[in-house]
Amino acid sequence: MEATTDTFNQGSFPPAQLQLLLFVDNRSSSQEQMWQVRRTLETLSDPQTFQLEVMNVTEQPHLTEHFKLIATPALIRLYPTPQQILAGTNLATQLENWWPRWQQILEEEHHALHRDRSGVPLPSSPLSINSSSELLRLSDEIFQLQQDKVDLESQIRFKDRIIAMLAHDLRNPLTAALLAIDTAGLGFSSEDHHKACLSPEMGQQMLQQAKNQLREIDRMVTDILQAERGSNHSLVVQPDRLQLQPLCQEVIQQLQEQISHKNQGISMDIPSDLPMVYADRERIRQVLTNLLDNAIKYTPQGGSIQISMLHRTSQKVQVSICDTGPGIPPEKHSKIFEASFRLQRDEQSDGYGLGLSVCQRIIQSHYGQIWVSSPSPSGSCFHFNLPVYPYAT
Repeated sequence: MEATTDTFNQGSFPPAQLQLLLFVDNRSSSQEQMWQVRRTLETLSDPQTFQLEVMNVTEQPHLTEHFKLIATPALIRLYPTPQQILAGTNLATQLENWWPRWQQILEEEHHALHRDRSGVPLPSSPLSINSSSELLRLSDEIFQLQQDKVDLESQIRFKDRIIAMLAHDLRNPLTAALLAIDTAGLGFSSEDHHKACLSPEMGQQMLQQAKNQLREIDRMVTDILQAERGSNHSLVVQPDRLQLQPLCQEVIQQLQEQISHKNQGISMDIPSDLPMVYADRERIRQVLTNLLDNAIKYTPQGGSIQISMLHRTSQKVQVSICDTGPGIPPEKHSKIFEASFRLQRDEQSDGYGLGLSVCQRIIQSHYGQIWVSSPSPSGSCFHFNLPVYPYAT
């Protein structure tokens, strides 16, 4: 419904003119009050001394927000300023009571507008309601366009980072996977299978290496897709009872080559009576892989990584992954989980800061928490908790 001006407002109007804005909705009681206000105005004054515009809040909600209305119908005196709002079920009665005062304010404003300190008339007049409404609408549109511009710029920057990741980070595991497959293929290159170039055991190791690298690529792609969806999109999880220790051992085995390459020691401290948790297996695998991959990356040659699990309460199991790397400054602990946030020291390193933000979304989708601590001058510990499976025995 377009904003409409009463028929008694045709043509130009003098500067000293009350400007009124009536907000209504589609309820019959609201429509009845609109007609009562109109009839009251017609009996109170000459139509040339005021201008009334009726707005339907269901069609123009941006104006409702702009004027901070909490109920309709509502009558707003736009001019003379400051604005005044009348609301309630007796608008016509309130209008009658305020009308003498409004006329007095209008007369005072009229004199003020047409005379400066030296008594020289000033050629000024208030904006019409139509002009004011149009300016408000345009202002809202400009604000929305600015928001859209910020969102688009953010998406463009994100896509630029993804292109760089696809061109650089994915190349390493892809090359390793292809090399492993080619090497495994040597075991079948001889016409005489009894003189194969590789033993069955070595061929199996090469195929496992290719599988691990392809899993790494899949993890990167998953991180990209989940980060692109952003925090405003819900993360679908399919929780079930889950034993954390075997899953953790699988992830360590998957990353064993990286651990061995840096001659790192890895230890686990997991109670034998640790209860099962209620979680999505593949999502938690993703969290463990991300956190362990980071620990391996930042732990120096010959360093150590420790994985511990505690049944801290009857409802939660806590997992901690600690390393002996450079650590994270305490003032950055709250920002480290933000999408694409990177410490200054890491700006030239592989990766684009997506993994930790994805981990946070996964853990939060399980109604858990994830955080980081720096228990010593060097090293970091990442902790998260998960709900205990309620029917575990």
